[in-house]
Amino acid sequence: MDTQLKRGLLEVCVLTILSKEDSYGYKIVRDLSEHVEITESTLYPILKRLEKQNCVSAYTVEHKSRLRKYFKIEQVGQEKIQEFLNDWESVLAIYKFVKGGGKDE
Repeated sequence: MDTQLKRGLLEVCVLTILSKEDSYGYKIVRDLSEHVEITESTLYPILKRLEKQNCVSAYTVEHKSRLRKYFKIEQVGQEKIQEFLNDWESVLAIYKFVKGGGKDE
């Protein structure tokens, strides 16, 4: 799969996990692994990008005498999920075109 396409899909997947509840890296990987293969080394650059885009914010919570970094989805992140959903019909049409070899079905 094209790296850019996969990156965009992973971003939406991470945002979807965070739309359900605030979470931290390891838990996000665990929750996503049921649906898509992702490692922590892939996740953290995605979270950093999403934070720069104001899609998520981060805060820390003490857990077992250590600080754990949590991520929270912001309005911009919610909007990014909605954009993806709105664009999905177009993506499906392109998929059907490519799969059909350019022939009308």
